Amino acid sequence: MKSNFLILMSDEHNPLFSGPYGNTKVKTPNMDRLAENGTVFENAYCPSPLCMPCRSSFIAGRRVHELQTYSNCNVNLDPSPLSFGKALADQGVFSVFIGKCDAYAPAKDLGFSAVMRPWDRKLPGDTSHRRNPMTIRMDAAGRSFGYGPKENAGAGDAKCVDDAVEWLNSSANSLKTPWALVVNISNPHFPHFSSQELWDMYPDDGDLPEHGPELESGRHPYAEALRKHFQTEMFTEEQMRGLRRGYLACITFVDRQLGRLMSALESSGLKDTTNIAYTSDHGEMLGKFGMWWKCSLYEDSVRVPMIVSGPEFSKGKRISTPVDLHDLRAGVFESTGALQPEGFLGSPLQFIKDKDEEKVVFSEYHGHGTPGSSYMVRKGRWKYVWHSGAPDQLFDLENDPEELANLAGQRKEIAKDMEAELRKICSPEKENGRAEDFIESQLSAM
Repeated sequence: MKSNFLILMSDEHNPLFSGPYGNTKVKTPNMDRLAENGTVFENAYCPSPLCMPCRSSFIAGRRVHELQTYSNCNVNLDPSPLSFGKALADQGVFSVFIGKCDAYAPAKDLGFSAVMRPWDRKLPGDTSHRRNPMTIRMDAAGRSFGYGPKENAGAGDAKCVDDAVEWLNSSANSLKTPWALVVNISNPHFPHFSSQELWDMYPDDGDLPEHGPELESGRHPYAEALRKHFQTEMFTEEQMRGLRRGYLACITFVDRQLGRLMSALESSGLKDTTNIAYTSDHGEMLGKFGMWWKCSLYEDSVRVPMIVSGPEFSKGKRISTPVDLHDLRAGVFESTGALQPEGFLGSPLQFIKDKDEEKVVFSEYHGHGTPGSSYMVRKGRWKYVWHSGAPDQLFDLENDPEELANLAGQRKEIAKDMEAELRKICSPEKENGRAEDFIESQLSAM
């Protein structure tokens, strides 16, 4: 039986800051309710921990290095890859896209059946992505003031959800075919501004990161480069506390938007025929190892929430097998009865078995703040990261979920096996070179 699919995709939500993933500080009652009535994928990853690379990969069903959407610079990108919205529409599935697009082409050109309130990055996008020598954002320290109560905080996101609720109540039931709706909002992406009410909800939770830059993982050359790029070592204790407090407030704001969509499904009579998923495009380091925002393949940056409820997902189930956003998109095709185009990545979430030790998840990073490209593979308990020109890393996430001990030098056979899994996907040396050449061509074109 065919089902509809609704996705709420936030921006920069580290899943470890939510109730379903064990956080007791942040208030996420709607995420909790979604988890109780559905399935939590405990180890979900993004294709790349940066907005445009990740979103482009998700929309086109291909690897970032294949699309060459390496960074948030959108100069000389190829606008031709088939989007999943057009692939669905071509097969009779009504596809709707609302909100932030930030991809290889403007939302209006991606072939969705309907597009509302699109947000596209203006040319040339972010141009601070030179790697050799690495660009330093001389104004980045000013970001440390981006927190606190602010009038009309989240207004744009609320309007995106307004449009989605209106569409669910007025149009969805009139369709004679399955539909897929993707709602994209910007919270809890920095700056971490919120309403006064939400700010006041967390008076005692402006804490400090537990793991600082002095630890082994904080001393890795790529971690040091990112701190230098963003000038994060200039952040004061007061600012760090404020940013972390504001982040919690923003997550509760996102949770309320999720609740509005869940209520709309119920009021429109669509709940029993619609799967609803909550996810994000990447995480947020939030000061861990002295690092902020994303751009890293550490768990806090590359992990995303993945909670799905509906007729095809078991209630109260938790799956530890690593998955990614491609598996979510594949699940949309499965639910709506459409076929994924040839070459699209992902296995439908509906078919993912718990504790699959053979499934491999891949992520990559080529953007600003690092001297080269990095590649990650996750398989079972093990996570391997290859860095261009810097030591590789191997983490046993079962025994070291905080990634405090790099075992690459001790468990050489496992590191070798994991590197072999990486090389089945791509040659990291070759792709690092292609990225370097493309980035330089973008900078030259400007």
